[in-house]
Amino acid sequence: MTAGAHTAGALTAPVPSLSERLRDGAGHLLGWACLGDPAVAGMMARAGFDAVLLDQQHGTFEVASTAAALTELALSGTPGLVRVAVGDFAMASRMLDAGAAGIVAPMINTVADARALAAATKYPPVGQRSWGPDRAMWFSGQGSGSDYLATANARTTTIAMCETREAIDGLAGILAVPGIDGILVGPSDLSIALSDGAALDPLGAAVTAALEEIVRRTREAGKVACAFGHSPERAREMIGMGFHLVSVGYDAMLVAGAFAAALRIARA
Repeated sequence: MTAGAHTAGALTAPVPSLSERLRDGAGHLLGWACLGDPAVAGMMARAGFDAVLLDQQHGTFEVASTAAALTELALSGTPGLVRVAVGDFAMASRMLDAGAAGIVAPMINTVADARALAAATKYPPVGQRSWGPDRAMWFSGQGSGSDYLATANARTTTIAMCETREAIDGLAGILAVPGIDGILVGPSDLSIALSDGAALDPLGAAVTAALEEIVRRTREAGKVACAFGHSPERAREMIGMGFHLVSVGYDAMLVAGAFAAALRIARA
């Protein structure tokens, strides 16, 4: 596919590069959107989250709603990540064309999985991403295809979810795959994996110890460490562990909590 000609007047204001933002080594807060509503994702961005993730795996975002939400995020100058469904690498490429700052892919358990993810999200010579990035060019502020191509691989953040025993055992190899910029850990799945399916204990001591080891190995590899935090308190703890990007719950959880808090005050 060949992108059409673009003029400077047609470009949006550039959305800040998430990859550059994460290189500072500091802890950043991630809004996690599952409800599938672009307006809610926009509210999270305007609240001040450093980035917002649009969840297609366990959330209700589809192609059109994800593209609309990415536009909402762009209007507030906030980078948007998209978590695709398991193995949906074709969607990963499509969402990058739609303007996603990066892709989070679940169940990357092997080096082969990581290579397939990198192939879908990076242009040659690193990967095999097909050309067609109109919206991505607009969001990046690049005025030509050549300019976008020259910076796209560095600007696009490719994050592998590593939260099974197989993935943790093979973490060094996954992190070494060219085009894999970092990992994201979900403590709930990690707790299930560590207990061989016997327990859901995302805040337990075994999970905390594993998270500390994972973030250490990821930082030593020069890659970005990301995680799902169940609460503001847990997010703060994870940033203290050294994670670069941590969520503060997710939109449905936060909205439900706000409703409950309002009712408690009203009924007191």
